[in-house]
Amino acid sequence: MNADKKVLVVDDEVHILHVVSLKLRNAGYQVITAQDGREALELAQVEAPDLIITDYQMPYLSGLELCQKLQRLPATRQIPALMLTARGFALDAQAMDAAGITLCLHKPFSPREILQAVDEILHAVPAENAP
Repeated sequence: MNADKKVLVVDDEVHILHVVSLKLRNAGYQVITAQDGREALELAQVEAPDLIITDYQMPYLSGLELCQKLQRLPATRQIPALMLTARGFALDAQAMDAAGITLCLHKPFSPREILQAVDEILHAVPAENAP
């Protein structure tokens, strides 16, 4: 059941925002959107999403800067993030971990790929609860 899960989608490219939001809504997720890092930072604090999907390259704050700022705030520190990056761009594991980034997907990606990643992140069984 996804209706109780809220996802914040952040991208300055309107068509990507639309496609990702539509796929998630059709799968039953609550979706809120932002078109830049600054707007996303405010929304994350107000809306307390269960997951943030953010583009890396955006105006005002990059996706990495957004995630780093969220990690410094007690109210948003536990929110996992899925980063969308240009093909060929990579974040090292240490930078991802420090910023709370669970997974990076490279553009172009399929909406199905995003949905699968969201499902895996939000419905994963924590290791301490695994059989």
